[in-house]
Amino acid sequence: MSENSVNLAERVLRAAALVDYQEGAVVSREILKKGTGTATVFAFDAGQGLSEHTAPFDALVHVLDGGAEITIAGTAHRVGAGELIIMPAGKPHALKAETRFKMMLIMIRS
Repeated sequence: MSENSVNLAERVLRAAALVDYQEGAVVSREILKKGTGTATVFAFDAGQGLSEHTAPFDALVHVLDGGAEITIAGTAHRVGAGELIIMPAGKPHALKAETRFKMMLIMIRS
């Protein structure tokens, strides 16, 4: 278990409060790391994003605040607070924050 995970274990937390927005930046905090997967919380300033890439594992994005456009295999999806989307393994995907945007990314490695 990572040091951050130990500090957060057995506590009731607000996921969106685990990272703060920073002007012109993307901020992340890994909150759980296991051999079978990870959970990471991100904060994106408006207009920030992740360029198109692929991952060898399925990933679930749960939007905590704001909104973004997530493109998977060429199809754009608008997602907002309280919504989630699954990005299948091996499919190219990208993300752009339409507003300030926070998400939890859960990567499953099995």
